[in-house]
Amino acid sequence: MNTPQPELPGFAPEQTAALLESLLFVADQPVAVSELATTLNITPAKIERALGLLAELYQSRYLRVQRHGSKVQLTTAPEATAYIERFLGLSLSGKLSTAALEVLGMIAYKQPVTRPEIESIRGVSSDGVLRTLLSKGLVEEVGRLDTVGHPIQYGTTFEFLKHFGLSSLKDLPTLQIEPDEPESETD
Repeated sequence: MNTPQPELPGFAPEQTAALLESLLFVADQPVAVSELATTLNITPAKIERALGLLAELYQSRYLRVQRHGSKVQLTTAPEATAYIERFLGLSLSGKLSTAALEVLGMIAYKQPVTRPEIESIRGVSSDGVLRTLLSKGLVEEVGRLDTVGHPIQYGTTFEFLKHFGLSSLKDLPTLQIEPDEPESETD
């Protein structure tokens, strides 16, 4: 039988942020804003304000509030990676190949995107690269197109954001595409 949750007293924004910090600290995976609001018995808007306060506080520390859609997670800043890996006895993070970075960039900026779309841009098979990115947890299946063959659509993950030190996809650098140079005419 579910016991009703006690009503929590109204908290000042700083208290809400502190409580939110403790919830995110113990969460072993990203948490939906709605779940946090339900847990604290406050509106999602108040959760968003508290997340903003935490993000502001963490600017001068080695922690980050990471967002992916409606979910949030407390993570460490990329500047702390080498120290954390040394402390935990981990080997340095594996480097990604040029091909993997190329495909990852396409997925990050065009998501959701299918393997055929990636291959039409790259001009080469991307099966192996996609398998590598999936195994590293940098991309995931986010859906399927409702067309012949129902191709898988790929998108980035929380691990992608952590790997590149981004708080959300909004932090991706602006994509600047250089116009094609006109071909010079020769006689």
